[in-house]
Amino acid sequence: MAAGIPWLGFVVYPDHRPVKARKVRSSTRHLADRLDDYPAGRIGFGEFDASVQGRINHVRYADNWGLREGLRFTPRP
Repeated sequence: MAAGIPWLGFVVYPDHRPVKARKVRSSTRHLADRLDDYPAGRIGFGEFDASVQGRINHVRYADNWGLREGLRFTPRP
């Protein structure tokens, strides 16, 4: 099978399951916004942590160890 089946933010192939690129970009933007909101006091640490943990837990079901290891966040200037 040359084409995977899109399902819940992943593309499912018989031998692997990558995250859709669109979801990676969306998650990166969302987490960057959350990282800006936390020091500004718009959200508490619990909400920030829940957001990060939710994204990590979604991604852990994919075959993308490099994506999880390369996840680095820096506050925007």
